[in-house]
Amino acid sequence: MSTSTISLDQLIAWLSRFRDLVTEKKSYLTELDSAIGDADHGSNMTRGMGAVVEKIGAAPSTAVDELLKSVGMTLVTSVGGAAGPLYGTLFLRMGVSAGPVTELDGAAFGAALRAGLDGVVARGKAEAGDKTMFDAIDPALDAWDAAVAGGSDIAAAASAALAAAEKGRDATEPLVARKGRASYLGERSAGHIDPGATSSTMLFQALADTVTS
Repeated sequence: MSTSTISLDQLIAWLSRFRDLVTEKKSYLTELDSAIGDADHGSNMTRGMGAVVEKIGAAPSTAVDELLKSVGMTLVTSVGGAAGPLYGTLFLRMGVSAGPVTELDGAAFGAALRAGLDGVVARGKAEAGDKTMFDAIDPALDAWDAAVAGGSDIAAAASAALAAAEKGRDATEPLVARKGRASYLGERSAGHIDPGATSSTMLFQALADTVTS
């Protein structure tokens, strides 16, 4: 499906698809986190996104900023560990950037995601190569922006972003963690894919699934 905008309904479908993916991969996310973290990323993300879908279904939003801020607050209050504040901040900042609109074009959606990532960086101080969710999201946003600037539609931009996120996720495996719980392990954190980068890649998988269906 060729389209130049993402509607409010598509954003809701994106969030529902993300819930489905983290739920399906709960055990895998837990397995990754058990190697270098607290073994709770799978359960935390499943619980958080379950709460999100329940919340947005019970109280339908009429604008993008309202939807995304509701998502952010739900994640902050329902998810334990680092994932709640980080993902919550991502969506809260996205909402502020998006504003009270009912759809976003490619550039506006990219700007909202970038604002969200900036919020994550401000909270977690992560940068490229630290073995965190940043390593998947940042290259995905670069690919998204490049695709949109080159005239690609939303579906093509989402596919490009997903490919970049997957590459960034896989590149965390040999890294030594410099932020978060995994950093306590030092050299022993190498050889494991980062769980946060993995769930972040699912966010882009969910987007691609939604806008190409």
